[in-house]
Amino acid sequence: MKTLRDAKIGETVKVVKLHGEGAVKRRIMDMGITKGVSVYVRKVAPLGDPVEVTVRNYELSLRKADAEMVEVE
Repeated sequence: MKTLRDAKIGETVKVVKLHGEGAVKRRIMDMGITKGVSVYVRKVAPLGDPVEVTVRNYELSLRKADAEMVEVE
């Protein structure tokens, strides 16, 4: 299983499934990360946290813990 955290800089991936429950999953979905959407990985901070992505034509920063809940292909 590949997660958004495993994606490399400059790579465009497609969201397959969201893991997590309740408020955490709802917050990720509210940010526009839903099943089937394309996500472009723009930057990763030097220590790996946060990850900056482009989704639905806007830029978003995600913590590593949140990025691990997004399964991609």
